[in-house]
Amino acid sequence: MNCSELFSMPLPKLGKIANEIVEKKCGRVVTFVVDATINYTNVCISKCKFCAFYARKNGFTLTHDQILERVARAVDAGATQIMLQGGLNPELGIEWFESLFSRIKKVFPEIHLHSLSPPEIVFLSKMEGVSYEEVLSRLKKAGLDSLPGGGAEILVDRVRKKISPMKCSSDEWIEVMRTAHKLGIPTTATMVFGHIERDEDILEHLLKIRELQSETGGFTAFIPWTFHPGNTELDFIPKAGATRYLKVLAISRIVLDNFRNIQASWLSQGFEIAKLSLFFGANDFGGTLLEESVIRATGKDFRAARVEEIVEAIKSVGRIPARRDTYYRILEYY
Repeated sequence: MNCSELFSMPLPKLGKIANEIVEKKCGRVVTFVVDATINYTNVCISKCKFCAFYARKNGFTLTHDQILERVARAVDAGATQIMLQGGLNPELGIEWFESLFSRIKKVFPEIHLHSLSPPEIVFLSKMEGVSYEEVLSRLKKAGLDSLPGGGAEILVDRVRKKISPMKCSSDEWIEVMRTAHKLGIPTTATMVFGHIERDEDILEHLLKIRELQSETGGFTAFIPWTFHPGNTELDFIPKAGATRYLKVLAISRIVLDNFRNIQASWLSQGFEIAKLSLFFGANDFGGTLLEESVIRATGKDFRAARVEEIVEAIKSVGRIPARRDTYYRILEYY
């Protein structure tokens, strides 16, 4: 099948193909993780046009003590994974992160730090005048366990120059991930669509990460989600609907034949569409997100998902729920 033909196929046919693939790869088990995303600063020089989170004025940066308090609350609530992500803040050098990660690991040695993202690594590299390898090696030594795939948006520089001109390039994003994989740091890959991209840009994005996965095998999962308008410079763009989301999700499953795990996005789509996603290529329900600030900044109502409602959602469509860790190892079946 020619990848360029996928977008012209009817949604039910795409769903059927994607569902056959996911059942063959993953069976009927659908996983999720208990996690929290702590956004440590909204000071950001990137000022991406699709972002509602960065500080227009009166920015904040959490202290290490404040972050430790939030990690403690998440751990008390059963979290096994902490994602620390924020803006590109010139006041925060690599030693700030080394100290933070070390403190977290000293107090919570079992917690998995799935934190930062390629734009943050590129920013630290340029600010400190050292290589990506040195930044990642030092952070790994301090306690970084894996790297999220944030900041990918669309890995096509024509698009990136319009929506995030101050952020790292497509090649820089890919090179950070290649370096992380070489150092034994697993990562996820993401994609944000539903803004100014074209169908061929989505395919180019998918083919780039498929190629790197063939080279390194270092991606644990792919997470596509839709741009959410609200307090951004792109609010003139209507929100992508469920049909578009499900089509891109199914195409992602078909194209990414060397990825096992693809996440549904209940955060951007809501629970009902997330359940439907399980028939369009997704085998993972994502995280509980005990804390999250970026989507909330758009004005969207947000509350953390409870384990019980994720379990019920998965069971309601005839799948088997399982709580996992960041490496997609099963911790508990329900």
